Amino acid sequence: MEGQLSMRMGSFMSGVLLVLIATATAWAQNAAEGKKLYASYCSTCHGEQGKGDGMAARALPVKPADHTSGAIMNQLSDQFLFDIISKGGSAVGKSSFMPSWGSSIDEKQIRDLVAYLRSIADPPYKGGKSATK
Repeated sequence: MEGQLSMRMGSFMSGVLLVLIATATAWAQNAAEGKKLYASYCSTCHGEQGKGDGMAARALPVKPADHTSGAIMNQLSDQFLFDIISKGGSAVGKSSFMPSWGSSIDEKQIRDLVAYLRSIADPPYKGGKSATK
């Protein structure tokens, strides 16, 4: 009986471990993939280096965000960045000139973009409670 309980517990723990690994993989962020997406979807307005100086920026009435500014970017939560990318600027109280990309790219790709944005901000994002939005 003790052996059966031990075997069941081992099977249960293996199952839990597999679920945790699958969940972590689903939420994993890949900044290298995000950089490629950034070049395709964001650099026209935000610039190749993310400074808000892309070719289309000159024609906009509001300057696009400087994604390299940690002073600005580190105040924003990952969820806020996810929402502004997926739903657009007007959905989060920002410029309506920021388009929604949620119908063009999937959730994993948006998380990859967020990871890339985190990688170019200076000073680097440390996460945690400092992000307010």
